[in-house]
Order: sequence, then C-alpha cells, then structure tokens
Amino acid sequence: MKKITGIGCILLCCLIISCGKEDASHEEMLNILKQLQTDYSRFDNYYASEAHVRYYDSLINASGSAQDIMFLTHSKARALIALGREDEAVQILEPQVRKINAENIQGMDRMKVLLALAYLRGGERMNCIRNHSAETCILPIQGSGIHTLPDGSRNAARIYEELLRDNPQNLEYRWLVNIAYMTLGEYPDGVPPSMVVPGLDVSTAQIDSCISIKPFQDIASPLSLDINNMAGGCIIDDFDNDELLDIVTSAWGIDESMHYFRNNGDGTFTDRSEQTRLDQLTGGLNLMQMDYNNDGFKDIFVLRGAWLRGNYGKQPNSLLKNNGDGTFIDVTIESGIISFHPTQTATWNDFNNDGWLDVFIGNESWEGNASSGSHPAELFLSNQDGTFTNAATQSRVDVIGFVKGVTSGDYNNDGWKDIFVTSLSGERFLLKNKGASGNIPLFEDVTKQAGVAADSVSRTFPTWFWDYNNDGWLDLFVGDFTFDMPIASYSAAEALHISTGTSGASIVYRNNRDGTFTNVSKETGLAKKAFAMGANFGDIDNDGYLDMYLGTGNPELESIVPNKLFKNIGGKRFVDVTAPARVGHLQKGHAISFADVDNDGDQDIYIELGGAYKGDAFHNAFYANPNQDERNRWIVLDLVGTKSNRSAIGTRIKITVTENGVKRSIYRDVNSGGSFGASPLRREIGIGRATKIDEIEIQWHPGNKQICRNIEPNHFLRIVEGKDAIEYIPSKEFQFNSGHSHQHSYRVFDTSNPTPEIPLCE
Repeated sequence: MKKITGIGCILLCCLIISCGKEDASHEEMLNILKQLQTDYSRFDNYYASEAHVRYYDSLINASGSAQDIMFLTHSKARALIALGREDEAVQILEPQVRKINAENIQGMDRMKVLLALAYLRGGERMNCIRNHSAETCILPIQGSGIHTLPDGSRNAARIYEELLRDNPQNLEYRWLVNIAYMTLGEYPDGVPPSMVVPGLDVSTAQIDSCISIKPFQDIASPLSLDINNMAGGCIIDDFDNDELLDIVTSAWGIDESMHYFRNNGDGTFTDRSEQTRLDQLTGGLNLMQMDYNNDGFKDIFVLRGAWLRGNYGKQPNSLLKNNGDGTFIDVTIESGIISFHPTQTATWNDFNNDGWLDVFIGNESWEGNASSGSHPAELFLSNQDGTFTNAATQSRVDVIGFVKGVTSGDYNNDGWKDIFVTSLSGERFLLKNKGASGNIPLFEDVTKQAGVAADSVSRTFPTWFWDYNNDGWLDLFVGDFTFDMPIASYSAAEALHISTGTSGASIVYRNNRDGTFTNVSKETGLAKKAFAMGANFGDIDNDGYLDMYLGTGNPELESIVPNKLFKNIGGKRFVDVTAPARVGHLQKGHAISFADVDNDGDQDIYIELGGAYKGDAFHNAFYANPNQDERNRWIVLDLVGTKSNRSAIGTRIKITVTENGVKRSIYRDVNSGGSFGASPLRREIGIGRATKIDEIEIQWHPGNKQICRNIEPNHFLRIVEGKDAIEYIPSKEFQFNSGHSHQHSYRVFDTSNPTPEIPLCE
C-alpha cells in the first residue's frame, strides 16, 4: 500500500477532522429536534391538541357543574377535531346539543357550530382522505370529488341551515352550507334559495372569450407524491446533477420527517428519504435550495418555529449540505448559522457582491407577548469557507416584527441586491442596499419614500420581486393577510358582491423606474380575495408573462376556501382561471413550486397542502400541465457561475425575440420564486410564438454581461460564466402513464447523442 506523506497527509487529516465536525453537527441537531418533540405536547402550547384533550378531560372529571361540563366539552371537542378525531367529537357534542334543544338553552349556538364542523370535517376524512381521488376537494366539486359517503356533509348542511335561519347574515355559515351541498352533488339546486352563494361553479375566464384554459390534472397519487402531512415546504430541483428534477418536502409538525423523491427519468419517482438521511430531520414549515459552498451541488435550508409562541417557537433552522453522493448532512452548528427563533422565511442572495451566497432570515416577534421575546431579523454573511457571520446589526437590517415573507432583488438596477419584508404585525420594510463597506453591505429603510408602506394597518404574508410586465425593472407582489372575520365569510361576500374592503387581496406594485412604486392592483384585476399563505409564480402557457398560483387559508379549521390561479394577460392584467384550470383546491395551501418536472417544455405545479393541526393534514397535489398553448415555444437555461456564486442566484436574464414581426424582451432573475415554496433555479422561460431567439443577455451577479445570439428554441442549454461555448443537452421522448385515461409525453436528457452546432456567446 502506498504511504501518504506530506501535503497529502495534511489534506487527508483535515478532511477527517472536517467530516468529524460535520457528523457531530448533524448528531447534535438530531438531539435538539428530539428534545423539541419531548417538550412540545404541553397545554400552554396553542397547537398541542393532545395535551388539550388530556387537560379538558381532567377538568371534566373533576367538575360537578353541568354548565361547566358543557363549556369544557366544547373545548375538548375542538381539540379532538384538531386531532382528526371527528367521530369522538360528534359523540360528546350530540348529547349536549340535544340538551340545549330540549331545554331551550339560549346563547349556546357555539355547540351547534362545532358539531356542524365536526360533521363536515368527518365527512371530508371519510371521503377525501381515506378515499382520495384526483378530483377531491377541488372547487367546483364534481366527478369523483363528490362524496360517496354522504352522512357527514348531510348532517353538517342540516345544522348550518338551522343556524342560518336564526342568523341569516352569517356569511361563514352560508359559505360552508354551499360547500357541503356541493360535496353531495346538490349545488346549487339543493341549497335553500335564500342561502345560495351563486357562481361557485363558474369563473371569470369562462366568460372571457380571449382566454382558453385547459384543465390541469392532479397525478400525485399514481406517482406516490401525495404525502399526507401538515403544512410544510417543498423544493423542486436537480439535487444529484442528473439533469432531472427531484422533489423534497418538509412538514410543520416537529415529529414529521422530510421526504426526498428522486426523479427516475421514466415518469416515476423513488422515495429515497432514508438513503439521503433526510428522514432523520423533522419539522420545517418552509424549504429553499442554494449552493452555499460553491461545490456544484445544491444544498437545502429548512426553516422552523413559525406561528409558535414562547419557547415553543425557539427552534433552530437547518443548513443541509449536499455531499454529492446521494446524502445530506446537517452542518448548521458547524457553519455558525445556528440560532433559535421562530421563522418560516428567508432569502439567499449575494448581498456584498463577493461571489458567495449570504442569507437574510425574517423572524417572528409576537407583539405584547413577553414570553416569546424579541426576534430580530438575521443576515448571515458567507465567510467563503462554509461558515457564516451574522452582520444584521452592522448592515442595519435587524428589523423586528411578526415577519412572514422576505424576498430579495435589485429593484433599482444599481447592481446591489435589496430586501423586502412583510409581517403580520403591520410593518413592511423595503431595505435598499447602498453597497458594501469592506465585506459588510449597508442598507437603508426606504419603505415610505418608495411608496410601498401600508396606507393603514395591514397584515401581509407572501411576497416576491418579479418583472410581471417585462419592462426590465423588478415589480413587487405582496399578499394581504388582514381579516377581522372568518376567511370563509370573505369568500361568500365576494361571490355575493358584498364589499369588505381590501382585506385578503393580492397587491402588485409596479416599478416606476425611479426608485418608487405604484399600487396597480385594481387596474390589473387583482383586488380580489385570496388570503395567500404559500404562493409562487411561473408561466403556465409559455407566453413569456409570469402567472401566479396562490395557496390560501389560515390555521383555523373552518377556513375552507379555494387556492387560486391567476393568468397574466400581456403584462397588463390578471384573470382568475382557477375553475377551468381545475386547481381550486379547498385544503390549506402552503409551499408551491412551478417546474417542468417532465421536461416536456411546460411548467407543472406542485403544492404542499395541509394545515397547522394533525387533523388538518392533507395529501399534496401535483398538477400536470396539459400544454396550455402548443404554439408557444420555450427555452431552459441552466446557468453556472464562476466569479458569481455557482448556482447563479441573482443573475439577470434578458431574452429578445421577434414574435409576429414585433420585437420584444422577456426578463427573468435567477431565484426560486415566491417566499413560500421553491421552484428550480434553472430558468424555464416561455417565448411565445417566436421561432427563434434573437439574443440572450446574461448579467452575472456580480460580474460581466454575456450575450448569446441566434438560439433555436425548445432546447435545454447550460451556460457557464466566462465560457464562449454553450452546452446543449439533447433529450429523448417517452410516454408516461399517470394511471388516468390519457398519456403524458416526457423527455429525458440523453447525453449520448451528438451535440449539434450552437452559436458561441460573447
């Protein structure tokens, strides 16, 4: 055996020491997560429903007051519904409701309301979860989505009707009774005329002759991607560098494991959660990907603790290093990025222009809750060696609020990445990057000057920078999350044309190209109710304009409202195409990814469904794109940074085409999309009906411009910063049977074919 000496010995020893530290970091994180699980189930934890059931049982057993038992039974029943034990809730509520009716006890409608909810959610469990189908819970409910076991919805409808006779103005009851009848296949004719919410089976797109939308199809089940979990995060990207997009998910429950689905390239996926070691990691409401150490393999960032008060929210995030051998290791502690704050949102970008990715994390500070403490935002700057230093205070970005969304982008085109922050505490922050002093970027709060401060108290959630009108300047999306009545009430009010102000609307700020923005929500048709949580954007029909899909709801069990898809019409307006697209899922919508998973040229949509309680867990959906417009063409760009960060995050792309004799440009940033859910970092760009791409201009961040001309569309290209040659990745097609009545065409990369001649870049 050859003896290792000198420098080789030193390098090997360093590698062993490094691996040892990483293993220790991983094991320490697992110990922390196990301790969090042990400490979670206590009565003072708002979301620990098991502890609540135990607590109310003890009080009921000790109580001798019939009135107290009635109130305690209500609390216990709600905890049972939160656990998904609706039958048990019905069993203890029914005797109490019979007593209320028999003795004409006033002021106890809450018992009836909860019984109706137990019936409705119980019917959902029997039909939508245990007998799950591709049409389950999609508004308008039809086909196999109609309940074959009708008792739950039938009983719920009966009680809601009774409640509405005494409270005809209650919009939440009215909405839910219509949903109940729809699950029975009896909407609208079966609904009492005075209680009908009209139009739930039509959409704006159906009366707009200019728009044609084909229905997407949920194929998660035959692909075994329909994980049944609570709210969580998702990433779609290529983690093993085989040119195929894999899927990674997480779930909010501190005892719920992550999942890794490897794309096999033949229309199937293999669950490799155990082999990748990701199944060892639990919790995490959101995920995102990046290459933090510039080694050519995409890593994962897991965010934890969101929504939880006191010590329950003090959970660590996880930085998961991709080892490049099919496994991941938690290096959070070793990297110095460890902290204990409640969060679900972060944004990775190169904020000091040194070619390495940094991360800004928005944390949740509960106003008026001393036990929760103050949790300022963090800015971890890369030390260029796999470790990070928190420079939030020096950089003046240590904002405090109940932060729910963050995004980064160069809104003023000065070459420095800026930050925007939303919160449920009412504040918004536009933090302008003024450049770096040494290695430390310096930011200035320009929220008011830029015109993006709230006009009044306004809670906001998801957000992102995007160029929705293709003018070369980043615009801003903000999802309003302000409500003072149940969310279902707003859905009913909108359908009934009852004004409820701007609560829950989607906000688009158009960039004025002078450092300011204008709210154009009304003129673009977005002043509609959504109450978005998870949200992301993509181009469903390859017309070159970015559309968006909004995951709706809130943690409450009664919040049964549809997720919404809006199509961008030429950068001028947005149209709600939810109903014809068949993506109006009624379950809580969280992380969303737009991605061409099957490599057929159009973007599919994956969404993490499920709520904050075990009883609100649900199957995730994967909507296959039927190819909305076969005449439109596309290009896929995989950019590799050399001077800039390896994954090219922050790089700007301008594509110029001639379409129907008219020259136009399409602009994209390299990022993973919205602030809740992650799309691939490769850019999947529609170019409309152009037959050739005149020019691709790449502004590396930081770095020089690179220009490629005369590119044939409908190809996958890899462009390396500073290299003249474009790498063309050939592909081959094959058929994929999703288990439904029609086939889907797929392409997989085939590098064995000869590379065609491709123009060089400048």
